[in-house]
This record gives sequence, C-alpha cells and structure tokens, in this order.
Amino acid sequence: MSLDTFLLYLAAWTAMAISPGPAVMFVMSHGARHGMRGAIAATTGIVSGHLVCFGAVALGLAALLAKFSEAIMAIRIVGALYLMYLGARMILSRTKGAQAIETGPASAPDRRGVALQGLGVQVTNPKNLLFVLAFLPQFIDPSRPLLLQLAIMLTITILVDAIALLAYAQLAVRGSRALKGSRFVTWLERVFGAVLIYFGLNLLFSRK
Repeated sequence: MSLDTFLLYLAAWTAMAISPGPAVMFVMSHGARHGMRGAIAATTGIVSGHLVCFGAVALGLAALLAKFSEAIMAIRIVGALYLMYLGARMILSRTKGAQAIETGPASAPDRRGVALQGLGVQVTNPKNLLFVLAFLPQFIDPSRPLLLQLAIMLTITILVDAIALLAYAQLAVRGSRALKGSRFVTWLERVFGAVLIYFGLNLLFSRK
C-alpha cells in the first residue's frame, strides 16, 4: 500500500467513524451509565466486529452472502430486532434503576457482557459487512500482497473507530457527571435507547 493510498483510506474512514450511528449510541449509553469502564468494554465489542467483517471479506464470505438476498434479509431482521431489544432494555432498565444510578457512583459494568453486546451490534448489521465489501476494493492494489493490505486497513479501522467512539463516550461521561442527580440523565438514557430503536426500525424496513 502506497503512502497516498494509506492517507486516503485514513481520511475516508475517519470521516465515516465520526458519523453517528448505532455503534456511537451504544458506546455513549454505556459511557453515561457506567463511566469509561463501560465505554471501553462497549468499544472493544464494536471494534471486534471489524475482525469478523474483514475476515469475511478475506475469505470471500461477504461476496458469497451478497449473492443470496434471503441470507441478507435474515441477518437484517435479526440485527434490527437486536438493536430494538437493546434500545428497549436501556429505556426500561434506566427507568427501574434511575434513582440508584443518579445518586450513587457509576455501577460496575459486566464488561464481557457489554463487549459481546457491542460485537452483536456490529455483526448483525449486514450493512457493515456489505459496506466493507464495497469500500475496501477501492484501496486494494492487485500488485501487492492482499493480506498485508487488509491487515494495514484493519489496523487503521480499529484505531480510528476506537478513538472516535471513546471521544463520543467521554462527552457522555462528562455530561452524565455534570448532571448527576438531575432528571435529565434519565431522559438522556431514554433518548439513547429510543435512537437505537429508531436505527433498528430503519434497518428492518430498509430495502438496501
């Protein structure tokens, strides 16, 4: 991979990483609730999903799945329902435990559980896989080793996404701390949950 291609990919992926989506909402919600420990666990799960996507592209599975609309439809339905489930869970759990969370210290998250949820957010969204499949070839040089180029782009992707997600999480953490004890925190968590439900509905009814 040439330096120009490297910089172009870095710029392109940075632009995508800072665009709010389900991953950003997921990480921010855990940052607001559990502090940076929760945000780091959520981010770990999200970026782990890139390993699955890039691995699928390297093995040709993404191209194979793209040819079977029924498989993509099934993944999309599962992903949409999963996002809506997470959103509803955030709203309901926040409602039940709002007083304890707002008056006490940030609760210790189940880091493994949160990371697995983040992984689920990524791998059950077929748009992520198909986007990577369509996006990566634009930066691949056929005359150079494929796996090395994919490894470089995967490293860039994980680092950029991690930085962007943790930056968003830091905003949520600071806002949560500044407003601790305020009813606004409760509504903020509900907003995060509602946005995830919106993304789920959007994915469910998407025709692409």
